[in-house]
Parts: sequence; structure tokens; C-alpha cells
Amino acid sequence: MNLNDKIKIAVTLGDPAGIGPEVVLKALAINLFPNCDLTVVGSRKILQETYKQLQKCEVKTPFANPENLQILDVELHQEWGKITTGEGNAASGAASFAYMETAIARTLAGEFQGIVTGPISKTCWQTAGYHYPGQTELLAERSGVKRFGMLFVAKSPHSGWLLRTLLATTHIPLCQVSAALNPELLSVKLDLLVECLRQDFGLEKPRIAVAGLNPHSGENGQLGNEEKYWLIPWLETERDRLHPVQLDGPIPPDTMWVKPGKAWYGKDDNAHDAYLAMYHDQGLIPVKLMAFDRAVNTTIGLPFIRTSPDHGTAFDIAGKGVADASSAIAALELAAMLVRQRGNVSIS
Repeated sequence: MNLNDKIKIAVTLGDPAGIGPEVVLKALAINLFPNCDLTVVGSRKILQETYKQLQKCEVKTPFANPENLQILDVELHQEWGKITTGEGNAASGAASFAYMETAIARTLAGEFQGIVTGPISKTCWQTAGYHYPGQTELLAERSGVKRFGMLFVAKSPHSGWLLRTLLATTHIPLCQVSAALNPELLSVKLDLLVECLRQDFGLEKPRIAVAGLNPHSGENGQLGNEEKYWLIPWLETERDRLHPVQLDGPIPPDTMWVKPGKAWYGKDDNAHDAYLAMYHDQGLIPVKLMAFDRAVNTTIGLPFIRTSPDHGTAFDIAGKGVADASSAIAALELAAMLVRQRGNVSIS
């Protein structure tokens, strides 16, 4: 790929009743990506209405005029009903699903090299009849991949350190986590993580911390048997298989986040390159505690780059002009960086 080629990225609005349209306009207000060709996939009408509302709110933060944006206008079927700001419903769920379908299809067809997705409401998808746990699963299904993972990436504003956290299990009830975890699943997730660290971040010999499942990593079977019976033996096998990758663990979940917490503030230069958490909240509580306004959800294992702001639709503040676009900007920056890393395309 020629270094002068522009990176082509699709940016979906997410649920149009939420803050997605607002954060997109705010994120695209300043030309931070001169060598990126950004196309908003959504509704021109929704963007125009959001723009007018932000003008009424007298928002101090800059926001883009839709007239100055490239917009791929997705036609919506009238039978879904009305979309009202701040009120997620079947209509807004169907709209966000249509935006995603369009972006995925156009990316697989070669029009875009990556997708930055706005926040959606899983409940609104369900109400509209789309039974997916989230956007990640839809992306994987339409891309025809079985191996995929949710990697959360955040760059510290204090130290420049990159926090990378992969979830072994994602959107399932806590009571199902233990049954879902097994050596085969963890090997798939670990392989994806190692491939991503090498391909997308240039880390040939990464250091990875693996969390235990139980308090104190099971305390030798006193607080749970998963570590003793299969997690520790699995790790020993993986150390041999993946050498020279450094695998540390299983680290007690309550102490695993001490080093990254210090690294975030520049007080530890020996933190791991990535962290493998066993379940959703084990990984995302520390991520959101450290980096709520700048963490980025990255789907690994896809044939293209996909990033997303790590926040929800925030229906309660939609239309008020107070939504923070920091995570959306970080998602755009990371998408551009990862496309560049894969294709050696300059974004400066």
C-alpha cells in the first residue's frame, strides 16, 4: 500500500436516539486525521437535527457541520416508527442495526479498511427483533470468523503507557462464567491476543498477565478448583507452546491490577504488555476506573480493523450537548494507528 494513500474508515452513528450522533459531530469537528478519509454511516437527517440541537444548547465544545462531512445515508423503513432523542425504542434499534449492516457490507467489499462504531442499545436491538449479544458478535458473524475477541485499549494521558485488556468471556451471566471457561477457549483467546500484539502493536515477545478466576487464584483449591485442576496446567503447557512469549499467572484478580494502575500514572515501568481477564467485569471495572473517558473497544480476529468508544448510549443526557467525545476520538486515533500498522500507511 502506498504511503500517500488515505486510510478509509467508516464511522457509524450507533443508536440515533442516544449520544452517538453528538459525539460523532464533536469528534469530527477538528481535523485530527488529515490523511484519513472518514465516512459517517447513518442518517443525514439525524445529524442535521443533532447539529441544530447543539447550536440551541450553546455548546462550548466544537462540533462539525454535517454539510462538511462525507455521509453514507442509510435508508430507514418507516414501519419502525419515530426516533426520538433520549428515548431508545425499536425504531432506534433498527436504525443502528441498519447502520452496522451497511458499514460491514461496504468494508467487506473493500470500500473501507476499518470501522469505528458508535454505541448501540442491546435492548433496542432485541426490541427490533435482532437477537445478538452485541455489535462484536454481529461483526464476527458477517465476517465469517469463529475466532474473535474483545480487546480494550487505552493510552494514559499521564504516562503514555498503553493498557491492553482482553476478555476471555464477554456478555454472559456471571453464573455461567465457570462453565464457559476451559483450556480450549483460553488457547483461542491467547492466540488471538499474541497475534494482535505482534501484528497490530509490533510486540514480537509480549509479556502477558493471566488472571485467576477465583479469589486469591483459588488458594490451592480452598476457594475454588479451576486454577488447581486445569488453569495452572494449561498455563504451563502454553508457556512451552508460545515461547518466547512470557505468560505470568494465574495472578490473583485483586492484585493483578496494581501494576497497571501504577503504570497508568507513570509510577511503574514494568507493567505487562497485555492482560487476559477471565470475565467481563473482572477486566472492565479496572479499565473503566482508569480510563472511562478514553478506553477503546477493539474487536480482534476480524479481517479489518474495528474500534468503538467504550461507553453506552447515555439516553439520559442525549440532546443536552454535554456528551464527552474523548473516547470516540481515541477510537478514531486507534483505528487509524492499527490500519497504518497493518498496511504501513502514514497518518501524520
